Amino acid sequence: MSIRTERVAGEIQKALATPLRSVSEEIGAGFITVTEIRLSADLQLARVYLSVFGGKRTPAEVLDHIEEHEAGRLRHAVSKAVRLRFVPQLKFYIDDSLDRANRIEAILDSVKPKDGSWEHGDSDGE
Repeated sequence: MSIRTERVAGEIQKALATPLRSVSEEIGAGFITVTEIRLSADLQLARVYLSVFGGKRTPAEVLDHIEEHEAGRLRHAVSKAVRLRFVPQLKFYIDDSLDRANRIEAILDSVKPKDGSWEHGDSDGE
């Protein structure tokens, strides 16, 4: 991403924080956090990655609610907070990177020897 794209993504992330907090409170979703925003090179599309923690709703339910009922309101909040010629279309995704990291860590733990040493590849050359 270019410096301008990164700057705009950061501003969009800030602009979404307060409205997402309101959405979370309205639907009992716990904490909704914008973990990343990926903007297209022409700034016309913003992929918004969300982390949902706690609350009465699953991440999938929260995502469905946002796409069906809140996308316009969130885009309007971005238009008021960020000065751009065109406000990007917002597309929402659940950020599952933490889940993937936990799965990888579990796999690595399952193959690690119990005594902590590896059978092959000792560094002393013997």
